Amino acid sequence: MAGLFVLLLLFHCSLFAPLSLASTELIASKPRHSRLLKGALQRQTTLEEGYELWKPLPDQGWKPYREFGIKSRLPETSEGYIQVFLDGGLNQQRMGICDAVAVAKILNATLVVPYLEVNPVWQDSSSFTDIFDVDHFISVLKDDIRIVKELPDEYSWSTREYYSIAIRATRIKTAPVHSSAHWYLDNVLPVLQSYGIAAISPFSHRLAFDNMPMEIQRLRCKVNFQALVFVPHIRALGDAIVSRLTSETEGGNYLREVTESGGKPGSGKYVVVHLRFDKDMAAHSACDFGGGKAEKLALAKYRQIIWQGRVLNSQFTDEELRSQGRCPLTPEEIGLVLAALGFDNSTRLYLASHKVYGGEARILTLRDLFPLMQDKKSLASSEERANIKGKASLLAAVDYYVGMQADIFVSASPGNMHNAMVGHRTYMNMKTIRPNMQLLGPLFLNKSLSWPEFQAAVVEGHRNRHGNIKLRKGEQSIYTYPAPDCMCQEA
Repeated sequence: MAGLFVLLLLFHCSLFAPLSLASTELIASKPRHSRLLKGALQRQTTLEEGYELWKPLPDQGWKPYREFGIKSRLPETSEGYIQVFLDGGLNQQRMGICDAVAVAKILNATLVVPYLEVNPVWQDSSSFTDIFDVDHFISVLKDDIRIVKELPDEYSWSTREYYSIAIRATRIKTAPVHSSAHWYLDNVLPVLQSYGIAAISPFSHRLAFDNMPMEIQRLRCKVNFQALVFVPHIRALGDAIVSRLTSETEGGNYLREVTESGGKPGSGKYVVVHLRFDKDMAAHSACDFGGGKAEKLALAKYRQIIWQGRVLNSQFTDEELRSQGRCPLTPEEIGLVLAALGFDNSTRLYLASHKVYGGEARILTLRDLFPLMQDKKSLASSEERANIKGKASLLAAVDYYVGMQADIFVSASPGNMHNAMVGHRTYMNMKTIRPNMQLLGPLFLNKSLSWPEFQAAVVEGHRNRHGNIKLRKGEQSIYTYPAPDCMCQEA
């Protein structure tokens, strides 16, 4: 029996090892697109191309609303307290916070500062007050809704633990995805009026984007673009990183030597690349990333553990997925795209990423293309990063802050960070390059493509993807497409 127990224990450990030992997996470091890489390393960008690439967006005739709705006095009494429990990463939680404020307004309820669930992937327990300036949040919204940091003593029993052990009359767990305002009035308001409190969980994506009163839409915009500000130490670290990225000092402590910096396009400027290539993303995509049999088995095992095999993409071949643009860009591929767009080896590139699947071996090609590439670790000391170490949400907050100061932002693959940054930078009329995944997938599948052909196709396919205003269509997110709900056309 003892021997059997040991065998079972070893099997159990081997099954779950990929979750904690991702860095030990064999990852291919050889380039997958050698023909293109050779051309990219020999690339040259003319002064005219450089100035065109780095110049700010022109005025597109849209500006942010500065007054979000008609100022009116709050009703003298509140219908009760609303709690929400938000899961997901930083940017999914951010959208949930905006929706929570809107729901509190719809119900004339007092919002309890939202509770952020522990992230199941990164095991981050950061709270709202760890990430966002709660006093600023309350102050900006004081004329719109009532907000409290904690429940009064009479409702102190309403905790996450209270709702996790039994069915409770005050918990609303049936809110459909993209619920209407009327759904909340019909289903949540009666609970508030009966008990004085209602806890909504799950809450992610639980408020519709269409058929909402304009007052509610404008309030969501106000929360996202004005009320949600990171805590001071996040902003201070972000400012330090930006200062070092834009410094003209050559051979300094934080930047490698900048060649030909004097008067060259892009001098003192930087581009942020959000590299969404963690193990979770790689596994869920079900794509092949060139790591051979060991990588395929490791990702398949991870999919089985995390999602019990329920990954729709896994029924398609890698070629089918890539031809449809459904595979995240690898560090090598996003490097080739940037090079094709005109970024050269003097470009100051900031890499916004929590963990890259495969570690440094996976990034080598990107670093060869952009030797001035930096990140949080290279631009800030361990002492400066002490408050954010090991905290995925705070690390993401720093990247978001640095990304909002960048001259150009590029996201390697769609996702919540991409959506949030695209929307926020659209609102501020800042240049943001959105990769054309449907174009790039087939391009990378074509192994006979020459560098000039690839470059021409990439430039043409991204001509109108540098931050042009796109009006929100039905069911699209107000946080990704802020016009026309959060913006107005200039006369």
